[in-house]
Amino acid sequence: MQLDKNLIEGKIDIIERNLDFLKKYKEMNDDDFINSYKDVQAVKYSLFEVIEACIDITSHIISVKGFERAESYAEMFEILGKKEIINSKLAKNLSEMAKFRNILVHGYARVDNFKVLKFIKEELEDIILFVKKILELFNN
Repeated sequence: MQLDKNLIEGKIDIIERNLDFLKKYKEMNDDDFINSYKDVQAVKYSLFEVIEACIDITSHIISVKGFERAESYAEMFEILGKKEIINSKLAKNLSEMAKFRNILVHGYARVDNFKVLKFIKEELEDIILFVKKILELFNN
């Protein structure tokens, strides 16, 4: 079985659309962001969609390549790191992102909206790097 290029490209489209939306928040004043319920909720949902799309891509790769089964979303990225699809630093960062997704979805802990904004300002480059690495799979 081969990687489904259409499936992966569809997920990348979701990622890119949301990354484009999130760009405007990189320059936003912390207090303005925190005090805007609408902005906070929009950003959280966009982050959720980005993270879900990355998880879906990772799950597809693990399945098609016959890699070991992951026990969690976070572990899925660790598997890609072990198999050298992505480097270990990126795998660790994406693994933490998957844990953040669980907080967003399940509310295991109160979400610190300052951390959400910090994530937007500092961590989106990991998503961009992930997309580049995935696209490289089709060029090799």
